Amino acid sequence: MNKKARTLASELEPFVSPFRIDGGEKFRLKSHKTKVKGGLDKEQGEAIIEANRKRLADFQEKLYAQDRWSVLVLLQGMDASGKDSAIKSIFEGVNPQGCEVTSFKQPTSKELDHDFMWRTVLALPERGRIGIFNRSYYEECLVTRVHPEVLKAEKLPPRLVTKAIWHERFQDISAFERYLTRNGTVILKFFLNISKEEQRERFLDRLEEPAKNWKFSMGDVTERAKWQRYQAVYQDIVRHTSTPHAPWYVVPADHKWFARVVIGSTIVAALESLDLQFPRVDAASREEFKAVRKALENEGKGGKKGRPVKAG
Repeated sequence: MNKKARTLASELEPFVSPFRIDGGEKFRLKSHKTKVKGGLDKEQGEAIIEANRKRLADFQEKLYAQDRWSVLVLLQGMDASGKDSAIKSIFEGVNPQGCEVTSFKQPTSKELDHDFMWRTVLALPERGRIGIFNRSYYEECLVTRVHPEVLKAEKLPPRLVTKAIWHERFQDISAFERYLTRNGTVILKFFLNISKEEQRERFLDRLEEPAKNWKFSMGDVTERAKWQRYQAVYQDIVRHTSTPHAPWYVVPADHKWFARVVIGSTIVAALESLDLQFPRVDAASREEFKAVRKALENEGKGGKKGRPVKAG
């Protein structure tokens, strides 16, 4: 790794490693504060966000050209935790040709006739591309657990719905993620950790500003009443599916700008570690390019000698 790369890695490390959970220790969600700012003020944070946008655009172009790796970014979090706005901010300026966002809503009847991973498998990024999941297959261990009626709608054979189903799903997901990483997909999982008080403020903001009314639904309030249950289930998910090859990043989300610093820095650091390069042109192609260049230059010289006279 060159000096420039080492400098970038060390520059971003304070905004990445403190939030990484890779299964090496017991995870307790309450131990992770939501208001952390990493010693930055908002102005400093915005400067890092802007720098990361430029880095991300550069890495994405090389990722696309090299066509070997793919990147899967998963965003999970309670309503109003900032998933949509984080995607918009962090990926601003990235070529949409090499980046795709998929939002997973309530399953359709067709999706319910397949296994719980099916619809997300269809949306996986191709080599050379970044895929962003706004919510993901983790909803099948989250909403289905908080709302048993949702699990019932999946039409599993009754004898398969046992007390072990969540542990089995954790095992299946971890095996699936290991399979993806072994085939060249870099998995980056972010849990936007927002406080109940901050969620309340954002809900009130949505109600007070007409331009944000569309973001609010009464279902948000219903889910908020299950806050403690959701927190317990998220803790269980992170605890059982954090691995060295697919770690979770528990992102302090009360300050949107700092959440974007953490997410953007983590993605940039991961791409930097891949040592992405533009494909090299072989000797035969270089000789061919010389011939084409010469032909184009001669064509230009010919055009200068005599232009066709306009009729009439």
